[in-house]
Amino acid sequence: MHNHTPSLSDEELQMFVEEIKKSQRKIPNRINADPENIEHGLAKLVLTVIELIRKVMEKEVIRRMERETLTENELERLGEALIKLEDKMAELKDVFGLAEEDLNIDLGPLGNLL
Repeated sequence: MHNHTPSLSDEELQMFVEEIKKSQRKIPNRINADPENIEHGLAKLVLTVIELIRKVMEKEVIRRMERETLTENELERLGEALIKLEDKMAELKDVFGLAEEDLNIDLGPLGNLL
Protein backbone atom coordinates (compact mmCIF):
# COMPACT_ATOMS: atom_id res chain seq x y z
CA MET A 1 0.00 0.00 0.00
CA HIS A 2 1.41 3.40 -0.99
CA ASN A 3 1.34 6.37 1.36
CA HIS A 4 1.80 9.33 -0.92
CA THR A 5 1.32 12.74 0.65
CA PRO A 6 0.95 15.40 -2.02
CA SER A 7 3.07 18.48 -1.44
CA LEU A 8 2.12 22.03 -2.25
CA SER A 9 4.21 24.17 -4.52
CA ASP A 10 5.45 27.51 -3.20
CA GLU A 11 2.82 29.24 -5.32
CA GLU A 12 0.00 27.04 -3.97
CA LEU A 13 1.21 27.56 -0.41
CA GLN A 14 1.29 31.33 -0.91
CA MET A 15 -2.25 31.26 -2.35
CA PHE A 16 -3.39 29.26 0.68
CA VAL A 17 -1.79 31.77 3.08
CA GLU A 18 -3.47 34.67 1.23
CA GLU A 19 -6.86 32.95 1.50
CA ILE A 20 -6.37 32.48 5.25
CA LYS A 21 -5.52 36.17 5.59
CA LYS A 22 -8.70 37.09 3.67
CA SER A 23 -10.74 34.78 5.89
CA GLN A 24 -9.33 36.36 9.04
CA ARG A 25 -10.69 39.73 7.96
CA LYS A 26 -14.19 38.23 7.82
CA ILE A 27 -14.09 36.96 11.42
CA PRO A 28 -16.10 39.27 13.69
CA ASN A 29 -14.32 41.12 16.51
CA ARG A 30 -17.10 40.24 18.94
CA ILE A 31 -18.54 36.81 19.56
CA ASN A 32 -22.16 36.20 20.50
CA ALA A 33 -21.87 34.22 23.76
CA ASP A 34 -25.46 32.96 23.78
CA PRO A 35 -25.16 29.24 24.74
CA GLU A 36 -27.64 28.13 22.07
CA ASN A 37 -25.79 30.04 19.35
CA ILE A 38 -22.46 28.69 20.57
CA GLU A 39 -23.70 25.09 20.44
CA HIS A 40 -25.19 25.56 16.98
CA GLY A 41 -22.10 27.37 15.69
CA LEU A 42 -19.76 24.76 17.13
CA ALA A 43 -21.83 21.93 15.64
CA LYS A 44 -21.75 23.69 12.26
CA LEU A 45 -17.97 24.15 12.46
CA VAL A 46 -17.28 20.55 13.50
CA LEU A 47 -19.60 19.10 10.86
CA THR A 48 -18.07 21.35 8.20
CA VAL A 49 -14.58 20.12 9.08
CA ILE A 50 -15.79 16.51 9.06
CA GLU A 51 -17.45 17.07 5.67
CA LEU A 52 -14.21 18.55 4.31
CA ILE A 53 -12.26 15.52 5.52
CA ARG A 54 -14.91 13.17 4.10
CA LYS A 55 -14.69 14.84 0.68
CA VAL A 56 -10.89 14.61 0.70
CA MET A 57 -11.05 10.94 1.69
CA GLU A 58 -13.61 10.25 -1.02
CA LYS A 59 -11.42 11.87 -3.68
CA GLU A 60 -8.39 9.92 -2.47
CA VAL A 61 -10.31 6.63 -2.62
CA ILE A 62 -11.42 7.43 -6.17
CA ARG A 63 -7.87 8.38 -7.17
CA ARG A 64 -6.46 5.18 -5.70
CA MET A 65 -9.24 3.12 -7.24
CA GLU A 66 -8.44 4.56 -10.68
CA ARG A 67 -4.75 3.76 -10.16
CA GLU A 68 -5.72 0.29 -9.00
CA THR A 69 -3.71 0.57 -5.77
CA LEU A 70 -6.54 -0.78 -3.57
CA THR A 71 -7.39 -4.40 -3.02
CA GLU A 72 -11.03 -5.47 -3.34
CA ASN A 73 -11.18 -5.85 0.45
CA GLU A 74 -9.73 -2.36 1.05
CA LEU A 75 -12.10 -0.85 -1.49
CA GLU A 76 -15.09 -2.54 0.11
CA ARG A 77 -14.09 -1.45 3.64
CA LEU A 78 -13.42 2.14 2.56
CA GLY A 79 -16.72 2.28 0.67
CA GLU A 80 -18.63 1.03 3.70
CA ALA A 81 -16.84 3.50 5.98
CA LEU A 82 -17.65 6.43 3.69
CA ILE A 83 -21.32 5.40 3.48
CA LYS A 84 -21.56 5.10 7.28
CA LEU A 85 -19.91 8.49 7.70
CA GLU A 86 -22.31 10.06 5.20
CA ASP A 87 -25.28 8.52 7.03
CA LYS A 88 -24.00 9.76 10.40
CA MET A 89 -23.46 13.24 8.94
CA ALA A 90 -27.08 13.31 7.72
CA GLU A 91 -28.25 12.26 11.18
CA LEU A 92 -26.16 14.94 12.92
CA LYS A 93 -27.31 17.63 10.49
CA ASP A 94 -30.91 16.74 11.40
CA VAL A 95 -30.14 16.85 15.14
CA PHE A 96 -28.64 20.33 14.87
CA GLY A 97 -31.09 21.62 12.26
CA LEU A 98 -28.45 22.14 9.61
CA ALA A 99 -28.97 21.87 5.86
CA GLU A 100 -26.32 20.69 3.40
CA GLU A 101 -25.69 24.26 2.23
CA ASP A 102 -24.99 25.35 5.84
CA LEU A 103 -21.76 23.34 5.67
CA ASN A 104 -20.54 24.97 2.47
CA ILE A 105 -17.38 27.04 2.78
CA ASP A 106 -15.27 28.92 0.28
CA LEU A 107 -11.94 27.15 -0.08
CA GLY A 108 -10.42 29.98 -2.08
CA PRO A 109 -8.68 28.81 -5.24
CA LEU A 110 -10.05 25.30 -4.67
CA GLY A 111 -13.64 26.54 -4.96
CA ASN A 112 -16.52 25.79 -2.64
CA LEU A 113 -16.64 22.70 -0.45
CA LEU A 114 -20.09 21.68 -1.72
